[in-house]
Amino acid sequence: MKIYTKTGDQGTTALFGGTRVPKHHIRIDSYGTVDELNSHLGLIRDQDMNPHYKKTIQTIQNKLFTIGAVLATDPQKAILKSGKERLDIEKISTEDIELLEKEMDQMNDALPPMTHFVLPGGHQTVSFCHIARCVCRRAERLASALNELEPFEAHVLIYLNRLSDYLFVLARKLSFDLNAEEIKWIPEKD
Repeated sequence: MKIYTKTGDQGTTALFGGTRVPKHHIRIDSYGTVDELNSHLGLIRDQDMNPHYKKTIQTIQNKLFTIGAVLATDPQKAILKSGKERLDIEKISTEDIELLEKEMDQMNDALPPMTHFVLPGGHQTVSFCHIARCVCRRAERLASALNELEPFEAHVLIYLNRLSDYLFVLARKLSFDLNAEEIKWIPEKD
């Protein structure tokens, strides 16, 4: 199988189902940003950290492929003539969302209470988490805009929302584990 197909040379790409859309279409931007997020998570998973976090991140990466597939599916062609869904994969579930919440609760239990916003940084791994969190928020914004135009499964938006929270808590937990300084943002007064 060749990687290059030349079918996108005119600035269009095919959705799952065959519909061609411009490469700048919000649907492409949505799942492209999810793909970008997944790559950032791979970078975080490659860092020296607790194996449990690595395993959780790999689980999340698999869920992001599911989200990408949902976002890449033409809603007009999502159901086959037989009535079966074209995208025959496990969807994002309540349990997937609850896993993120459980992980956050466990990490938060080991952290001092947060009293201020925190400046991103303190350690390279922590910074990678903050970058991923920002990319996740962008993915969520794009998916939300797409959902207004062409609705899709509600669990996708909820999962992206929880995931950005998870990445923030993971950044704080890694700061704690790595003995990195967590700098509070304290607004300057005139």
